Amino acid sequence: MVKAVIFDWDGTLADTKEAVVQTFQEALVEVNCAVTDKFIERLMGVGTKKTFEEALKKCNVEFDDAMLESLVRDKIESQVELFEKVSLFKGAAELLGELKGRTKISLATMSGRKVINRLLSEKRIESCFDVVITADDVAKPKPDPEVFLVAAAKLGVKSKDCIVIEDSIFGVRAAREAGMKCIAVLSGAYSREELLEEVPDLIIDSLTEKEKILQFIFSSY
Repeated sequence: MVKAVIFDWDGTLADTKEAVVQTFQEALVEVNCAVTDKFIERLMGVGTKKTFEEALKKCNVEFDDAMLESLVRDKIESQVELFEKVSLFKGAAELLGELKGRTKISLATMSGRKVINRLLSEKRIESCFDVVITADDVAKPKPDPEVFLVAAAKLGVKSKDCIVIEDSIFGVRAAREAGMKCIAVLSGAYSREELLEEVPDLIIDSLTEKEKILQFIFSSY
């Protein structure tokens, strides 16, 4: 039976696109790196450091670990202050409320701890999660399954008893690699066709499809 549901944050539970893109672009302009907003959007899910790496490579800007860490710090500090530009997707709070008490719930995101703690507090949903795993808790970004495996371990649940809810191809791939079932939601930067190529167990248009999600979760095993 399902013992845990693991949620992604950016593009899954929360519409963070404006804040994420703005803070990446502000940091990149300081190192003379110009990429499109779409370039950044399609890397949401792999983590801040990895996104900077890919952007700098695309711009042929030389970098080292010190530079990356500086960019990451600047981006996080800026994003913490943009909490008003972040909103929960319609249906997110209701779904979390329906799951609370029926199964364990975790957040597993490649966003930083400082940003996530501020946002969960501002949106008043921190109590919904039994465990919160961020980029600060893992060494490898999605599509590596580490963030989901750490979440399951912290919850004390086996991978086969977890269902992940994700919006990105990286997240769906990571869930499959972790040996978990996955619900893909079309609220991020990826099309239905792109997500289907990663073979999720269920694909939905939005979190407002609450009954469909709950039926899948509680009849999956």
